Amino acid sequence: MKDLKTYLSLLVLALMFQSCTQKQTGQTNQKPREIWTVEKANKWYEQWGWLRGADFIPSTAINQLEMWQKETFDAATIDRELGFAEGIGMNSMRVYLHHAAWQQDRKGFKERVKAYLDIADKHHISTLFVLFDDCWNPTYKTGTQPAPKPGIHNSGWVRDPGDLYHQDPKLVDTLETYVKDMLTTFKDDKRIVLWDLYNEPGNSGYGNKSMDLLKKVFEWGRTVDPSQPLSVGVWKRDLKELSDYQIQNSDVTTYHNYGDTKDHQFWIDTLRSVSKRPLICTEYMARTRGSFFSNIMPLLKKENIGAYNWGLVAGKTNTKYAWDTPMPDGKEPMVWFHDIFNPDGTPYKKDEVDLIKSLTGK
Repeated sequence: MKDLKTYLSLLVLALMFQSCTQKQTGQTNQKPREIWTVEKANKWYEQWGWLRGADFIPSTAINQLEMWQKETFDAATIDRELGFAEGIGMNSMRVYLHHAAWQQDRKGFKERVKAYLDIADKHHISTLFVLFDDCWNPTYKTGTQPAPKPGIHNSGWVRDPGDLYHQDPKLVDTLETYVKDMLTTFKDDKRIVLWDLYNEPGNSGYGNKSMDLLKKVFEWGRTVDPSQPLSVGVWKRDLKELSDYQIQNSDVTTYHNYGDTKDHQFWIDTLRSVSKRPLICTEYMARTRGSFFSNIMPLLKKENIGAYNWGLVAGKTNTKYAWDTPMPDGKEPMVWFHDIFNPDGTPYKKDEVDLIKSLTGK
């Protein structure tokens, strides 16, 4: 009898520990919820007004890891540069996370995310967080990050999870815990607009190889069921299976477009023909491709579409250089590809900043 009582006591303790662990990491037996109704999505969108901002990383960080690791988390620069954004009437930022920074230091990582949100909120700026990404360098390593390669666009940006996902079957367990932990921790944070679960799935030649993780991250997200919507942006029409899945499973419809006015309007009309949900453009503005603030931002405002251009302050990411026009000598490009400000806060083009202010009412 004594042994049975001891066994039962240990069993109860084990179950209590398991329950506590599940709550902390988001690991529950809850079934994934359904996609939001169109009515719920549109009602949610109304509360935000016109979202306008940029894809943000501080000028002192070359990639997501350098932004979020303890040794290089630069709160002072984040504060200063979000002040530049506030000064021109921007009210939201799209910000990339990385599971490796979380895996390295889970508690500290989440504390730094909270610190970022506090800084952004001080500047009246909401946040749209990105979890996974199929763009640029295929591998990553925590610790000291490489120096920028002169004149090379995003020379140090890293995918998440990149090639390792297709090489290490055990990684999926880590990724599930990461997604559920982050969404559980911040599921009711009113400063977060939405969760962009996966940036440009299928990029870097992955194609439909990205479908497996795409399906999983939607399932993990819906299992946690945060108060914020879940979405994955459409970015390439040729990837039809992926694009269809993204549209059919996103609570609100997000997309990327770096084309001119005619091309961008075509995308808007096409997406509205298949989705009655709110539209948010989470990447636009590439000057050498005909996508400017002067032609696209007024269009997005007129259409009541959230507008996030790529790049706020020129820095270590080198996104003032074009994707396909490297300048290894590092000299100033004739025309900046992305970005609005120099690190000291002076604008690349004053007339652009004046236009942005006129559109935001600043």
